[in-house]
Amino acid sequence: MKLKGRGSVILFPLPFQGHINPMLQLANILHERGFSISIIHTRFNSPNPLNYPLFRFYPIPDGLSENHVISSDPNRIVAFVKFLNSNCQTPLRDCLAKLISTSLEDEDPIACLVTDALWYSTQAVADDLKLPRIVLRTSNVSSFIVLSSMSLLFEKGYLPLQDSVAEMEVPELPQFRFKDIAMLEACDRESFLQFIEILVQETKASSGIILNSCEDLEQEFLSKLSLLFPIPVFLIGPFHKYFPASSSSLLPQDRTCVSWLDKQQPNSVIYVSFGSVAAIEEADFLEVAWGLANSMQAFLWVVRPGLVQGSEWLELLPNGFLEMVGERAHIVKWAPQQEVLAHPSTGAFWTHCGWNSTLESLCEGVPMICQPSFGDQKIDSRFVSHVWRVGVHLEFKIERGEIERAIRRLMVEPEGQEMRERIKLIKDKINLCLKLGGSSYKSLDNLVSYILSM
Repeated sequence: MKLKGRGSVILFPLPFQGHINPMLQLANILHERGFSISIIHTRFNSPNPLNYPLFRFYPIPDGLSENHVISSDPNRIVAFVKFLNSNCQTPLRDCLAKLISTSLEDEDPIACLVTDALWYSTQAVADDLKLPRIVLRTSNVSSFIVLSSMSLLFEKGYLPLQDSVAEMEVPELPQFRFKDIAMLEACDRESFLQFIEILVQETKASSGIILNSCEDLEQEFLSKLSLLFPIPVFLIGPFHKYFPASSSSLLPQDRTCVSWLDKQQPNSVIYVSFGSVAAIEEADFLEVAWGLANSMQAFLWVVRPGLVQGSEWLELLPNGFLEMVGERAHIVKWAPQQEVLAHPSTGAFWTHCGWNSTLESLCEGVPMICQPSFGDQKIDSRFVSHVWRVGVHLEFKIERGEIERAIRRLMVEPEGQEMRERIKLIKDKINLCLKLGGSSYKSLDNLVSYILSM
């Protein structure tokens, strides 16, 4: 039951699907704990206020055209985030100033501002307005540590990546190989390091960090995080498990896939989705198609418009492909992922290993085939395949034979059953962390108390 009179929290998500989702999930969590919620958002990729009738929404100009498309190129992603930080700083300040003035008139005090960690320019705004800022980091602890250590890794000569050491373990981070920490190897080095430096600096200047993870998953990294960021840290995830039915998808979800799953056998379907940003080449798209077909397993494949640059949707598939795979295949433009992963027919998840997808798969006990593209996805993939040992990493060139073998390892061979048993234990551990006395339950209590003390 919602508590009353705890003041207001203002949240400011970054306009990427994978960043909007956890921010709005966090808003739901804080609202349930008694805070009134205001969402400031860019006009680009704006959330739908009709899905959140109890929240107040305030759009601000961002300088982007209505038909802007987010590139999957790492250099362009960094440039895009920098552009947003520059363009939105003044509109955010103006919006916050009005909200602060209104809150004084309404006697509904603003407790704090919560922004995505990538909104580094918001710290100066919060300081000017004497408003505490808490950072939401939408990835996990380990990838945040690697990201924050980038300057040191370059200073030590670990990066740029050298082929001769690619498979060797990083001395300071023994869970990872040098190739795993090359998070944005394709980025311009100077621009990337400057970006990371300011992100880390402004996070340290904040009043605290919230992470969509739980201590039970990442206990060994918490002390390292505390050394890097000597501010309060709250691991209260997985966010989506507090309100499983909620969705903030920017893309329309095709629910025909659920009724198709209802007709399949338990653990018989491989679900394939590479997220909302990643793109692949036409040749790779065809290898994926043939790998799925040749595996002889049922599959649900999300082919997002724009997945292959220049294509409309399925026109690149070989003639007769859909007829050949028949009823054992279902292809959609976007799927209700949490529902798909929770469905008893789903036996494996072929994923780009973004943290939201990885965490959702862990929560439902679904082993993974990992195909990371950039950023923290390589870190997540290493955890899935070699630390937790609940998935297979497709590390090399996308090739139909490798794909077929990976699918059969998970779906047919004894190794897949062993992974299923291991991930079931992780699922149970995550469920416990959200219950009374669990680590995330206690951390959320601490977060609420902390906000109230501001």
